[in-house]
Amino acid sequence: MSQHDDLAWTAEAACRDAWPATRQDHLDGWLLRASGGPTRRTNSLNPTRGPRGPAATAIAACEREYAALGQPAIVRVVSLAPELDQPLADRGYGAEGHALTLFAALDGVPAGLDPGVRLVPAPDAGWLALRARLAGAGAEAAAIYAAMTGRIRGPRAFAALERAGETASMGYAVICGSLAVIESVATPERLRGQGHARRTVGALMRWARANGATGACLQVVAENEAARALYDGLGFRTELLRYHYRWPG
Repeated sequence: MSQHDDLAWTAEAACRDAWPATRQDHLDGWLLRASGGPTRRTNSLNPTRGPRGPAATAIAACEREYAALGQPAIVRVVSLAPELDQPLADRGYGAEGHALTLFAALDGVPAGLDPGVRLVPAPDAGWLALRARLAGAGAEAAAIYAAMTGRIRGPRAFAALERAGETASMGYAVICGSLAVIESVATPERLRGQGHARRTVGALMRWARANGATGACLQVVAENEAARALYDGLGFRTELLRYHYRWPG
């Protein structure tokens, strides 16, 4: 396995740990995640590093297990393990949600924290309420997300950049081994384009470096050019992998 692929698989596992599912079942080299609600990342079948069972067997198990849960059979197809993609397409599964996992080294990140960004180890009610509003989450999805943050293990920081008495940008980071995962970066629409998200992510990167991480990764929607430009400016220029979701059309 190449050094790049090794880092990519490490990032895959770290991203799962940074957004833990309520339930995870191992199915012959595949990981079935289930939490309820609309979030695909915690309600889909994912590949794991190492040997994986046959595609047909994995798809049948996925459909059977999610049917028992009363959920659609969603599969997250990762460029590191694309073997389910064509069989799913042949079964009429549509593709959507194309995204990238990007990496940045932290050795060039300045020392010291940004005093304008508040960092806490757990989100308060106001942080969670704003995140739900910016994500357009209903009551059920907001409750699932709040419970998810309580399951995160390891060093973590929830960030809020305050401006004129309101939160201008937010996000969180989790350190998994030597890798920090940046998650849930969001800015109110009327405050975008003013550098707030850059400061928030930069503060999380500084925090991660100060707490022993040597690199950081994040996931971004492939078509989101503004976000990709932001992250490129912060050093996230290495593409580790691509992924998309397939589910019955």
